[in-house]
Amino acid sequence: MAHDGNVHDESSGVPGGGVYDWYQRGVKLLKEGSPAAAAALLERASAAEPESRSILEALARAQFNSRQYAEAAASFRQIVDANPAEDYAHFGLGLSLWRTGDVEGAQEPLAIAVAMRPDERHYVSALKSVRATLRARREM
Repeated sequence: MAHDGNVHDESSGVPGGGVYDWYQRGVKLLKEGSPAAAAALLERASAAEPESRSILEALARAQFNSRQYAEAAASFRQIVDANPAEDYAHFGLGLSLWRTGDVEGAQEPLAIAVAMRPDERHYVSALKSVRATLRARREM
């Protein structure tokens, strides 16, 4: 039986199509509110194209949105390590660490994101919240 490239290959468990198809479908699933399904597809795409920043960023977002915070932190950290100028990756890393309970660890990447983009309200708000949490813990 011929494989047309667009169907799921049941024998191997590999989704049909190529890496770009997996990425496109993963991003679509993420936008449609299915982050866990998106993460599964984007993990496969990232494994096939580990150097792709766009795949890795979409994967990190899908992991975060499906509450896989430790995995999201690892993905965002890969982006930061490869390109320290990625403000969104610093922000995502900080938020992911915060959600894992590593409030102390979240502070530095959020501060870097704010330093890079002081006009970004989400960045500033997250950093203020983390610092307030740390202050409250010290005062206990």
